[in-house]
Amino acid sequence: MALVSFGMNHSTASVELREKVAFSPEELSGGLKSLCRLETVNAAVILSTCNRTEIFADIELPADPEAQGKAELNRWLCGYKKVDMTTLDKGSYCFYGVEAVRQMMKVASGIDSMVVGEPQILGQMKSAYQQSLKAGCVNADLGLGIQHSLIYAKKIRSKTGIGVNPVSVAYAAINLAQHIFSDLSETKVLLVGAGETIDLVARHLVQKNVGGLFVASRSLDRAANLANKYQGTPLVLGDLGEYLPKADIVVSSTASQLPLLGKGLVERVMAKRKHRPMFMVDIAVPRDIEPEVGDLPDVYLYTVDDLSDVVEENRKNRLKEVEKAQVIIAEGLDHYQAEVRKVRVIPAIKSFRYRSEAIRDETLEKAMMALSNGEAPESVLHGMAWLLTNRLIHKPSHNIKVAAEKGDRAAIESFTALYELDQVDTTEFD
Repeated sequence: MALVSFGMNHSTASVELREKVAFSPEELSGGLKSLCRLETVNAAVILSTCNRTEIFADIELPADPEAQGKAELNRWLCGYKKVDMTTLDKGSYCFYGVEAVRQMMKVASGIDSMVVGEPQILGQMKSAYQQSLKAGCVNADLGLGIQHSLIYAKKIRSKTGIGVNPVSVAYAAINLAQHIFSDLSETKVLLVGAGETIDLVARHLVQKNVGGLFVASRSLDRAANLANKYQGTPLVLGDLGEYLPKADIVVSSTASQLPLLGKGLVERVMAKRKHRPMFMVDIAVPRDIEPEVGDLPDVYLYTVDDLSDVVEENRKNRLKEVEKAQVIIAEGLDHYQAEVRKVRVIPAIKSFRYRSEAIRDETLEKAMMALSNGEAPESVLHGMAWLLTNRLIHKPSHNIKVAAEKGDRAAIESFTALYELDQVDTTEFD
């Protein structure tokens, strides 16, 4: 039996390969059940995101798991997803035992993410675990590893700054906006463009409960597709003059070769706004907003270079926090291994308790019989106490004598420590 973490991520596999092996939410239950039908797989959790597909599993192999574990999961995934085995083998990795749990912790905490410290992965891993529980594909050993990973991922997020500073241009823009407008729910935002960056900005804004959202694009259809996604209002670029005065925040990212927002236009807009502050972010290259707009009073203009500097500084700060996170992971692994060791002795403890209770019951039965035969209660109690003590200590006493005869110092030291006895002089055992 061994825990394994098998998969591929942004650093080991191409986008094309990651797309081929990804599991949609609808596929996950079927994939889990198929995987757990393998004779060697006792339990499994499948985590599938845009940047990784990872299988955390408890496998049972007749030989060394490091020799066969990856091959076994590789074969299953190739067959299930119809992917070339050689290609998958080159793009995948596999960790075993404690290192598999370390990988779980790194994934859950965001250390192993493309964007270090990104917060979504913890929720995604919780969801993957819950889905596997629902499918009946989690056992005690895998559950212990996953639960420790989630617990220590939370500690990393609370005790380090790994997720504090924004490391995407889109999020950095929203973070800066909050320095100017403390409550985004009272602001209206105009997004110029309808590409991926603007989509990401819109998503962050909706999460911040922005007061109103306008999306402008050359194509009304493209603007509508994005605006409808976030309950916004679609516009064409020709409507900018009408809607700019309503906007407290403007974020622009188009492929225009010429500026769309000039100093003159913005100057007129600010007059209509009676010089209420306007925060403008120009993420486009070439620029959508004339640089001179930044000279206007009450206009806060940031370019992609400004944001890139912020993002790079924040990225460096997050990487510094990774060192602190690694220390917490090491503590988590120590605790996990201690828990595993405790779990492993539970059968022995149960057996010890069962045998002791059996001796107690037999001794009590004899005492009750003696009382029913009319023997004096005091005599019966003394006899029961003697017999119970003698039967409970007989086997340990016999075994420690055998250990002494063999010169087994370790057994004697364990015995005295276990029963908290005086130390035995074992110098003659050498």
